[in-house]
Amino acid sequence: MKKTQSNCEDRVAADFSLRKERKHRLPLNIYKGKVKVTFTFCIEGKKILFDDKAIVNKFLEILIEIKNKCNCKNWVYIFMPDHVHLVMEGNSEEADLWKMVVRFKQKTGFWLSKNRKGIRWQKDFYDHIHRKNEDLRKHIIYILDNSVRKGLIDNWEEYAFKGSLDFDLEEIIT
Repeated sequence: MKKTQSNCEDRVAADFSLRKERKHRLPLNIYKGKVKVTFTFCIEGKKILFDDKAIVNKFLEILIEIKNKCNCKNWVYIFMPDHVHLVMEGNSEEADLWKMVVRFKQKTGFWLSKNRKGIRWQKDFYDHIHRKNEDLRKHIIYILDNSVRKGLIDNWEEYAFKGSLDFDLEEIIT
């Protein structure tokens, strides 16, 4: 009997070790400087949050504060019902997009804990570091078309919860 318990415990321990999260981040210095990065943050359990203008405005207020403190600029944002896309860029060699994103998630996560019980961010987020030769315009159009692909509207221009904090979207896409 004792032998069986030990084997069972060994199997559970082995199974648990296989489930550990794999490290998938690039070195943090990659996020520093005048780099452009697209970030995607999802709400845990795909709960709908960003269908309320007041909540989107609160999150934009937080984003503006943090991006300015971290010396970053925003090319485009879109608040989909259960996730957010941001294209950010450092304004200087001292800019740190990793810190900006962590602070944004922390501050908005705190706001959620106080104002929307049971709704929180997923643990991690997705990111894409843009290469120098990559067509940013095409990438931004793809992000803006997300609301069309999801069937929320017929034309991205109709979607209420999108924009740019530092650029004119019309100038970017033309």
